[in-house]
Amino acid sequence: MRYDSKELEERAVMDTAARMCAAARTAPKTRGIDFIRTCVLTGEEKEALAAEMDRLAPVLDYPFFTRDAGNIRASQAVVLIGTTYQQRGLNEGCKYCNHTNCEECAQQNGVCAYDNMDLGIAVGSAAAVAADCRIDNRVMFSAGRAALSLGTMGGDVKVILAIPLSAGGKSPYFDRK
Repeated sequence: MRYDSKELEERAVMDTAARMCAAARTAPKTRGIDFIRTCVLTGEEKEALAAEMDRLAPVLDYPFFTRDAGNIRASQAVVLIGTTYQQRGLNEGCKYCNHTNCEECAQQNGVCAYDNMDLGIAVGSAAAVAADCRIDNRVMFSAGRAALSLGTMGGDVKVILAIPLSAGGKSPYFDRK
């Protein structure tokens, strides 16, 4: 049997994406409580993400969304890592959210500081896996914001960061203008 480089590179990207999702899941979490979600987009779903980035660019006055949409289209897959908003029950002893306690934070639609800390740790773990596998990648707010706009990960996920993946002769994320 013969396998060509394109097929093997795509398989390597998808194997890496699966490992990245596992790394995000097993990354350390504050208080040991896990609210992280992951998924991988390819094909039509990846193109829909890029199209939403193009749509949002003028709406949000973020021209870099259009540049990043081109990066998404040049990628074989996109790993999405998101989190829901939950309180950890640390109350008056914490106050990292700038509220008196968790109840006040929830009542005022505040964000528990630990949600985004956990997301950052999970994204760092996932990006490290991609780097270890020598798969080109870049963490993108823009693609995560577009995924949020599309409801790609469900309505309870409130923050998403995206990591597009590419295995090719040159990283599409290197010479960005």
